Amino acid sequence: MTASMLGHLDPDFLLVMDDVKEMLRLVFQTRNSVTLPISGTGTAGMEAAMVNVIERGDTVVVGSNGYFAQRMAEVARRCGATVYEVAFPYGSPVDPAAMKEEVSLHDKVKVIAVVHAETSTGVITPLAELGEIALDAGALLMVDAVTSLGGMQLRTDEWNIDVCYGGTQKCLACPPGLAPLTMSDRAVAMMESRKTQVQSFYLDLSQLRRYWHERAYHHTAPVTMVYALREGLRLLLEEGLEESFRRHELNAGALQAGLTAMGLEMAAQEGYRLAALTSIRVPEGVDEAAVRKYLMAKHNTEIGAGLGEFAGQVWRIGLMGYNSTASNVFHVLSILEEALSAQGFEVPIGASLASAQAFMTEGHAT
Repeated sequence: MTASMLGHLDPDFLLVMDDVKEMLRLVFQTRNSVTLPISGTGTAGMEAAMVNVIERGDTVVVGSNGYFAQRMAEVARRCGATVYEVAFPYGSPVDPAAMKEEVSLHDKVKVIAVVHAETSTGVITPLAELGEIALDAGALLMVDAVTSLGGMQLRTDEWNIDVCYGGTQKCLACPPGLAPLTMSDRAVAMMESRKTQVQSFYLDLSQLRRYWHERAYHHTAPVTMVYALREGLRLLLEEGLEESFRRHELNAGALQAGLTAMGLEMAAQEGYRLAALTSIRVPEGVDEAAVRKYLMAKHNTEIGAGLGEFAGQVWRIGLMGYNSTASNVFHVLSILEEALSAQGFEVPIGASLASAQAFMTEGHAT
């Protein structure tokens, strides 16, 4: 980001843009022509996804299993859509059968929307079956991949995902400020056939893609953020996608083994727990905010609080991108033992570290 500044239409910067587009296609595992970063954080990606394909009166079905899925529903409503939320308990994945049943109740569903990796609960929702449901219904499958992009398997083309957006600050290990987005030919065709203009000028992909593909001015791109994204993508691809996925899974497994040995309970359903983010139920009698403050004050380490229905009930520990390391697993387990002991919670000292080490050894950590 400290490289020499270039103008956003400088011929040399256009080469940087080309690199970013090509690497994003590799990370999204897609051949989609419209694959580019939106200027803004993950929420800007969410809004761009919605405003470009939804028109007033369209029907949208949202798999609602967490805070960010509920936000998808809210953004769709603000686009004028008729939204049907299929609710699932926090900590559970979206059930394809329930989604299929809801879709069958409506004459024409425009969009089926889900969060791949629900950041508020630490749950992953499998996408392949949902892609088939959307295809059969003539609907678009829209996926929030803010927490999964680059850290876990995301096969955009193979799983029939039509619109997918992510964030730079999670598994891509970049600063926040851009939202990578990809759009299938089906979604582009729907966008081009809409009866009304996209209500957002800034997020209008019909114009943004002209900047990224035809070099037509739209807005001043955040040049240094694009530098950062290019480097984050380069490092990820240098490591290899599969190796990144394996590293995230190994470190998450070790962390979760250690937390269990500590006497803590995972909040996400077994078999559907994220590698990038682990959610833990706060034990009875423990002040969840006091533990987070202790970790920050004593060890300069931040863990997340619960969101939505999980507010005050869970902690969320992210191991994403550059931060998904064995040393961070052992660090957070050690200081969490200390913080819980300070609260009077009985912790079998050292058991969490031993369990994490055993998992690492069995998993052949490098």
